[in-house]
Amino acid sequence: MRYWLILFLAFLSPSHAAPLSHAVLNALNAAHIPEQNTGIIIWDSMSPAPSIMINPNRAFNPASTMKLLTSYAALNLLGPAYTWKTDIYYDGNLHDGTLNGNLYLKGFGDPDLTVERYWMLLHQLRLSGIQHINGDLVIDQRYFQLSPRPQFDDHPNRAYNAEPAALMVNFNSSEIKLTPNTTNVTVQAEPLPSDTHIFNHITLNNETCGEWRDAIHTEWQADTHQLSLNGNYARDCGEKSFALNLGNASTLAAGLFQQLWQAEGGTITGTWRVANTPDSAQLVFSYSSPPLAQIIYDINKYSNNIMARSVFLSLSSPPSANIASASDNVKNWLKLSQLDFPELILENGAGLSRLERISPYHMAQLLYAAYHSPYYPELANSLPIVAMDGTMKKRLKDTLVAGRAHIKTGTLDGVKTMAGYVHATNGHTYIVVFFINDEHAQAGGLAQDTLLQEVDN
Repeated sequence: MRYWLILFLAFLSPSHAAPLSHAVLNALNAAHIPEQNTGIIIWDSMSPAPSIMINPNRAFNPASTMKLLTSYAALNLLGPAYTWKTDIYYDGNLHDGTLNGNLYLKGFGDPDLTVERYWMLLHQLRLSGIQHINGDLVIDQRYFQLSPRPQFDDHPNRAYNAEPAALMVNFNSSEIKLTPNTTNVTVQAEPLPSDTHIFNHITLNNETCGEWRDAIHTEWQADTHQLSLNGNYARDCGEKSFALNLGNASTLAAGLFQQLWQAEGGTITGTWRVANTPDSAQLVFSYSSPPLAQIIYDINKYSNNIMARSVFLSLSSPPSANIASASDNVKNWLKLSQLDFPELILENGAGLSRLERISPYHMAQLLYAAYHSPYYPELANSLPIVAMDGTMKKRLKDTLVAGRAHIKTGTLDGVKTMAGYVHATNGHTYIVVFFINDEHAQAGGLAQDTLLQEVDN
């Protein structure tokens, strides 16, 4: 009864709230950010109403803090122990380790099918008794039904722009490592199909490092497996690495299959293609992902967009997954949970969007409800710890709030946000939401950090 009373009181609109401190206002003024372009909530988790509210009902772009909604919805709709499967089928006949037929990999949206786990899948396939495949590799992507979306920004090859797929290996990205030596820059890239040709046209110079990533231009040709790199790189940068979006998820899945299957002592005579698994195909086995609780840890600690988008799509109603179904199911769940967010706009559930919106008050309500729910430990554990790990690792070191707050951050052009929990020295846990939507938003970090420290005092 006490739990429901707290929730009921929480959902009432508070009658008044305190203003911001001079320190926070001064930090906003120094950053040229008007208070009207901020949305701020401070809420003691055991109180019926927030103590500070600034523009609580305005719809803001939350950037990556939208991952909090996706994570908490998934914990409720799927459960923390939920796992995704990848099914392996074959047609034709299998005799003495030789498959005279096609092998099918049918994906259901595993967000964390890394190279290591993909190799384990193929190792399990090899142990199942298949060694030689006299047929094709067929990749079944039909579970995710996605329409093409407009290009998000001018960097389509950046890993955060990778599109989710029902069968997606290693987040459909490759790590590119740049190492300067005496006269040039060495390029290493993995994972990539074994027959990839790398054309390195990077010029080494003696400038200061600066914005090194913007100076490197990449082009990946999925059909010919060619990677080209151009630009200038300063020796002063030392070794750096970045993730590259490889575009078509099936290309990497097929290329790595051939590479890893050969390493397992297997052979395949045919080519690869994308098609549906026939109803007559026989199931070899299903390979399971890590549980959802572990998945959201990686999503929120490191703000992994493609994992968040995959989880969001998985909130759809079967037999397939699409954005409209996932969005409807999340909104219906919110209403059933007495969380009615009429301003809520969901595009992909990851916050990598110019369209997504939620009010600071409703984000705080979500976190309030989560705090009083059985899934609070899983959600809080997934959030970056101030000054210690994830996207908050370098912020607020050597302060009282270091190690005492779990905060999710978000950043887009014109957007800087944070939301989470502060475990104050007085023994109370406070919900904190600080949204900035302003052309000078990136200068708002000091104001956000100042507020976090004040909550802990």
